Amino acid sequence: MSTPSIILVHGIRTSATMWRGQIELHEAAGRRVVAVDLPAHGTRMDEPFTLAGARAAIDEAVAELPGPHVVVGLSMGGYIALHWAARAEQPPAAILAASCCTQPSGAALAGYRAVAGAIEALPDQGRFLGNTMARLTLSPDAARDVNAGGVPWGVMGQALTAMNEVDTLADLATIEAPIWFVNGAWDHFRTQERRFLAAAQYAQLCVVPGAGHLVSLDRPEAFARLTGLLVERTRLVTV
Repeated sequence: MSTPSIILVHGIRTSATMWRGQIELHEAAGRRVVAVDLPAHGTRMDEPFTLAGARAAIDEAVAELPGPHVVVGLSMGGYIALHWAARAEQPPAAILAASCCTQPSGAALAGYRAVAGAIEALPDQGRFLGNTMARLTLSPDAARDVNAGGVPWGVMGQALTAMNEVDTLADLATIEAPIWFVNGAWDHFRTQERRFLAAAQYAQLCVVPGAGHLVSLDRPEAFARLTGLLVERTRLVTV
């Protein structure tokens, strides 16, 4: 069977450049891989953020790479990957959804939007805070990768407003492809892991010790190994 191609979907207020280390590890292993830029981020920073535009970005990557496809998303990218997969004309062979095991709605999303609004109201729209947190919590290489594609400091409001329309639990119920949830042990977005596992048709959970929310940056080798294992299992079962 042909080896699946990997499509990487970034989180909010970063870009495809956050995946540089993962791309290097997968290419060194001989895997086909591409990272997309979502609307209002990276090379598409001049576009408004919409769910339709985000789904179209993944569709473009699917058209670019030979199938089958394993789609990997982190944080907002994980929610978007699942949202896309539930509607895709060319569904993925498998999905790795990282750091996205809390339903993006209700009080949780309202609280996040309130914090984001306060940050965006700062004179620098949170630039100093974001850069400081990256330096304190990430390796120097990872901090550079997160910011290398440019940081859309004012995107939080429009992106979170769009995410209010996403019902991830409903999406999970319709996805027929296997889903691996991958969370850092210290991730604050893993509060509903069991609920997400129960909602999905075929899913399993992997928790990475010592990692936080940005699990692919905190433990890049472990994250790449998990992705590679999913790719290999998908290759063995894909006709």
